[in-house]
Amino acid sequence: MIDDSIVFPGLGLRFNFSPVAFKIFGLEVRWYGIIIAIGFLCGFLASTYFAKKEEVNPEVLLDIAIIALPVAIIFARAYYVIFNFKEFKDNILSIFAIRQGGIAIYGALIGALLSTYIYCKIKKINFFKICDVGVHGLILGQAIGRWGNFANREAYGYETNLPWRMQIYSNEVGRRIDVHPTFLYESLWDFFVFLLLLFLRKYKKKEGDMLGFYLIFYSTGRFFIEGLRTDSLMIGNFRVSQIVAALCIVVGSTIVLKNKRSFFDKI
Repeated sequence: MIDDSIVFPGLGLRFNFSPVAFKIFGLEVRWYGIIIAIGFLCGFLASTYFAKKEEVNPEVLLDIAIIALPVAIIFARAYYVIFNFKEFKDNILSIFAIRQGGIAIYGALIGALLSTYIYCKIKKINFFKICDVGVHGLILGQAIGRWGNFANREAYGYETNLPWRMQIYSNEVGRRIDVHPTFLYESLWDFFVFLLLLFLRKYKKKEGDMLGFYLIFYSTGRFFIEGLRTDSLMIGNFRVSQIVAALCIVVGSTIVLKNKRSFFDKI
């Protein structure tokens, strides 16, 4: 019988639990989905809190969330399929088998931003103002959601002997291996970015500042953490997420530099 426990040998920690939380009429409800839902809820509540401070109607955020959530899921799946099409080319219908895994956070981010932009355009609302409110909840949701990868025994890194290494059973190699807990690295980084945005928010003067800093700081961490992962989507010899992260850093920097006079003058 396979030992599917998650162990941190250097820290003396062991976790024995199934990725499946419970079943309803034979349908599996996994911890991954539960954790993602908790992250989404916490993120939405955080954004609602900041919306009130920015005099943004919380109902607007609810409308955006209702639209952006399904769009984000579709884009997250599409992103994964596009850059990993070889996995689906012999069975096109498997593209829709999302319960079997295979989504990408940058795809979700692109979908969420695009749907938000269209909504703001139609409703004649300042897109950057909404984003500056939303990024606080977005990064908090990401920080929490990464623990879904922990429950699924996925999104880990290369083998290592560092004191904080994570030991899991790998289906790919058919044995237990000690790896970088990259889900933990990104979760901790996202919590740090959340706190950093809270600090920088005190100095905000122009709309778009927080979105720009979110893109810079989140993507910087993601760029380096992605380099440790073993499951990266690739374009030739390049990791797709690192390419997208670099582009996000450029976009975020452009926004910040455009606003630099108002922001840095205030600091």
